[in-house]
Amino acid sequence: MNDTATTPTILVNVSERVLTLTINRPAQKNALDSATYAALTAALAQATAREDLHAIVLTGAGGYFTAGNDLRDFVNAPEGASPGLTFLKTISKVNIPIIAAVEGGAIGIGVTMLLHCDFVVAGTGTQFRIPFVPLGLCPEGASSLLLARYVGIRKANEWLYRGTPFTAEEAQQAGLINRVVIAGQAESTAQELAREMARQSRLALTSTKALMQRAAAQDVAATLDAERERFVQCLASPEAKTAFSRFLAK
Repeated sequence: MNDTATTPTILVNVSERVLTLTINRPAQKNALDSATYAALTAALAQATAREDLHAIVLTGAGGYFTAGNDLRDFVNAPEGASPGLTFLKTISKVNIPIIAAVEGGAIGIGVTMLLHCDFVVAGTGTQFRIPFVPLGLCPEGASSLLLARYVGIRKANEWLYRGTPFTAEEAQQAGLINRVVIAGQAESTAQELAREMARQSRLALTSTKALMQRAAAQDVAATLDAERERFVQCLASPEAKTAFSRFLAK
């Protein structure tokens, strides 16, 4: 089975039991606006409901994964349910392996979403950064819980409190990602992994993922909600408003 679909913000392709989702806003370094979050959420929810898929590859167009939240869209977003939080809750519950192919850069939620992926492949030269505190904000994506579990509390402190950038090699050494490959080869490597998953028993894959998610599922759900409450408070702070104004002035 092969099929493709295009929305204004993501490319969707299904081939040989593998769903590939490509964030498609290259002119904005694939920054995530409300429409992109909604499209990703819908695609992931549909994938979870299907019985013919064995893996998902998540990547970005134009040699860049994602610059994180589109701050212009973010500042002007209406009150109510957060599209970003809905996306994070959805990706945290996907029932088949997710393989992220990261090139260029992964910023903010571009990093925290990786905590909900089962495999992460990054090209050399990729830069990662979680700049919430420098923007006057706090962690999201359950990163306040999961990041230290992946990389240890000391490294998590560096990346969260200081927002310091780090390389693909540092991310691999710390345990955040699986593999570093030659720049430009992240997606092809991710597709190889996905094809390997496609050859496995789907029941075995979904059972393994369910068991691995089981221990942390309640903690992740509670942390996502707790982070959102704090995030909203931080977003209204003078420090965040100043940081956003400086960014938008650029």
